[in-house]
Amino acid sequence: MRNIALILMYEGSAYHGWQVQKTQVTIGQTLEDAAAAVVGHPVHMTGCGRTDAGVHAKKYVANFHTTSTIPCERLPYALNTHLPMDIAVLKAFEVPESFNAIGSCVRKEYTYLIYNSPIRDPFYVGRAWFYPRHLDEEIMQRAAQQFVGTRDFAAVRSVGTEVRSTVRTVYYYDVAREGNLISLKVCANGFLYNMARAMAGTVVYAAEGKFPPEQIADILAAGNRTAAGPTVPPGGLYMTHLWYDDGEVQFDVG
Repeated sequence: MRNIALILMYEGSAYHGWQVQKTQVTIGQTLEDAAAAVVGHPVHMTGCGRTDAGVHAKKYVANFHTTSTIPCERLPYALNTHLPMDIAVLKAFEVPESFNAIGSCVRKEYTYLIYNSPIRDPFYVGRAWFYPRHLDEEIMQRAAQQFVGTRDFAAVRSVGTEVRSTVRTVYYYDVAREGNLISLKVCANGFLYNMARAMAGTVVYAAEGKFPPEQIADILAAGNRTAAGPTVPPGGLYMTHLWYDDGEVQFDVG
């Protein structure tokens, strides 16, 4: 039995997230169906994260087991013939049995895009959050910096999947503007449910003057979700970089 890892990308507007569901169209189910058609047997696809409905991935990793002998270099082309145009497999390679797309992932990076202009751009609808009032990216960076470090992030998560701990380590959180487009790029060893989107909402709240950027440290310490910013819309969120190390295989995808 071979363990195959896939690197893929997708535009998630038409899907109810990654996780396979009985009544909704998801990325995971669509990929499983395509893989089953190619290898000739049912497939269980393990994804690197449970991205929400409407969230995108410029880079995503999944793995599955198969008895098929199709060479890895041919798998992306075969899979893509069975996938819709908004999902594309970029690469396939064989990995050790111990490799698991979510369990072996040691760091993840998400990027949130804000289209910050009085006039919306139709080409960013569903791909960036349209925000018409001017945002000061320097204040946003001061706010983002408050998240860096090992902290309890209960104040910026939504009720969802139960976890053993809400403590995570954020390695960097960088804010940049290019014209009307503001990007918020955050890397951590793991993310709680809606954490990246709630962090972005909190950074925007600080830029709006609802509280000083330095107050975010106190909000995190108090663990009060209602004191932080809102969970911003999913269409601006992208998975953009992944790092792997399971003791047998090390690589990064970005």
